[in-house]
Amino acid sequence: MAPNLLVLGGTTEATALCRAIANAGLRGTISFAGRVVRPVRHPLPQRVGGFGGAAGLADYLRAHNITHVVDATHPFAAQMSRNAVAACADAQVPLAALTRAPWAPVPGDGWTTVPDITAAVVALDRAPARVMLAIGRMNLPAFAPQPQHFYLLRLVDPPQTPPPFPDHHIMIDRGPFRTDSDRALMADHKIDLVVSKNAGGTGAYAKIAAARDLGLPVIMIDRPALPRRLELHDVQTVLDWAVHAPTDLGV
Repeated sequence: MAPNLLVLGGTTEATALCRAIANAGLRGTISFAGRVVRPVRHPLPQRVGGFGGAAGLADYLRAHNITHVVDATHPFAAQMSRNAVAACADAQVPLAALTRAPWAPVPGDGWTTVPDITAAVVALDRAPARVMLAIGRMNLPAFAPQPQHFYLLRLVDPPQTPPPFPDHHIMIDRGPFRTDSDRALMADHKIDLVVSKNAGGTGAYAKIAAARDLGLPVIMIDRPALPRRLELHDVQTVLDWAVHAPTDLGV
């Protein structure tokens, strides 16, 4: 059977993969969670919205004769990734994750690593500071218990409700970003501290490099733990897997 891929998207890696799938003449669909109002355009058919949990995703795979699933979601989209593992096991469809290597500190970095969002909130229990809170729109409410800070928020879309912070500034922008512009941004807003998820990749790394250049501390949030799965690290390897290993369930 010719490959018919479902790409769980939302990252620059997913965009590159979809272009490669289209260029290779393979069938495929990309799915978005629907959290971004203006998703990046892709050359593959698109669907937007949830599947109804792992069971709903398994039903979708069967109904649409999906032969391979590629999880190219954000490293912090943990529930979707867990659902993909369960659904593919249920439907007996091979699964691979197109993953980014996590960032690692280098000389000059001043990281405090925390295991999750809750721990990052606790780490901000300190005197008022000017914080670049680079954690995405969905997690902003978690930081409401620390209202003493100024928060610089860079978001892809405007928030549907005002952030729960008395003092903040919102920037609407989409990466990839540059170190020089992020360094200027932090200097302009007199940032004291950066809070970031360990997203990995290059598109969002500029703020980490800029913080290093400016000697700013970073609270780095570790990635969530996920079930065991096949992890691939570049687009061509994913294409080779889909074409040449159609019976490999990636477990």
